[in-house]
Amino acid sequence: MLGIITGVCIYKQIRSKMKLSPKFLVQAALIAAIYSALTIVLGSFGYGPVQFRIAEALTVLPAVIPAAIPGLFIGCILANLFGGFGIIDIVFGSLATLLSAFSTYLLKKHRFLFPLPPVVFNAVIVGSYVYLLYDNSYSMALTMMFIGISEFIICYGLGLPLISFIRKNIVLKRVLGFDD
Repeated sequence: MLGIITGVCIYKQIRSKMKLSPKFLVQAALIAAIYSALTIVLGSFGYGPVQFRIAEALTVLPAVIPAAIPGLFIGCILANLFGGFGIIDIVFGSLATLLSAFSTYLLKKHRFLFPLPPVVFNAVIVGSYVYLLYDNSYSMALTMMFIGISEFIICYGLGLPLISFIRKNIVLKRVLGFDD
């Protein structure tokens, strides 16, 4: 019961910060398009037990751009439509991304923790179903670890520098509505 109450309070707090303005919708659509295009174009690198989904670098954005939450979720749904794991990947992979995005948003005051939710949620959720449905040549723990390591490399190695790059670029800050 306490978890439901906490969830409702967090939802109301986040909802009050996200105004569905045209700018918000355009930002979300842009992030969804970039995420899905990067994942689809890079193909097999973004799927499987050992994956390097470059688009995961964008998962740090909810900490500074709230529109990234629906953008990443929709982008992941679109990307997973082409992934080959079917409905399980579409539902649970996108759920992992949504949980990561909300959690990253809540960590917005802790810059070095921005990438942690995508690492943890993807390692556990995606690692579990990749092992169970696709490739159990490694143990479930190893599959989770492989996905967690790849997420760690992408999110910390590309995601945090992306935030720094946007912070230093006045035009991008203005266009993206970047919150410092």
